[in-house]
Amino acid sequence: MFRGIYKIVSNKPLTKDVFEMILSGDTSAITAPGQFINIKLDGFYLRRPISICDYDNNTVTILYKVVGGGTEAMSRLESGAELDILCGLGNGFDVSKSGEKPVLIGGGVGVPPLYNLCKKLIESGKKVTVILGFNTASEIFYKEKFESLGAEVYVSTVDGSSGVKGFVTDVLKDIEYDYFFTCGPMPMFRAIEKIASSSGQYSFEERMGCGFGACMGCSCKTKYGNKRICRDGPVLEREEIIW
Repeated sequence: MFRGIYKIVSNKPLTKDVFEMILSGDTSAITAPGQFINIKLDGFYLRRPISICDYDNNTVTILYKVVGGGTEAMSRLESGAELDILCGLGNGFDVSKSGEKPVLIGGGVGVPPLYNLCKKLIESGKKVTVILGFNTASEIFYKEKFESLGAEVYVSTVDGSSGVKGFVTDVLKDIEYDYFFTCGPMPMFRAIEKIASSSGQYSFEERMGCGFGACMGCSCKTKYGNKRICRDGPVLEREEIIW
């Protein structure tokens, strides 16, 4: 984990509620796709944990949805502003277990951490399929970005306004894969768990307090006892989770 001051390079809307923010600063603490940062905002007591969408030697890209006062304040920040950030938190995805034909399943704001994962898997020669789930067409983001990496991309929308009508599981049941990675809401996880035909990894979106394991506010039951999503996660393997 690294704590530092990061400068906003850009902060722009992708949809009505989802924003993309690029920050410049030290990225040396990021060691795997699926980790997150924790942002201190003036006027708010708790930091805001946001998953890392992408990164390079000098920048970190995050996507966030405006759902409350904190993220609304973030959406108003302009280029050049500086933020106090804890970077490189959590364990991230283990790409060594991906198999040759992994499928990446993202629901809503669970999509961002899958982007850098997709990039790394394709760079290592894997044949990657991506399933993106949204409520309606106006909420879709990053479809073209995943396609530009070389992934085969499917979209599901609950109202059928784009792609397959229904849920990500309506796509998953008809495709071939040998491992899965997923991030999204708990109801989506439970639906995937019922039909998934392989091992996989779940990246949880638990609400966090401290963000680094002290408060035990984001624990999940596993075969090895309670695990803290912020410290022992956010990624857990399918076989260890007690649903």
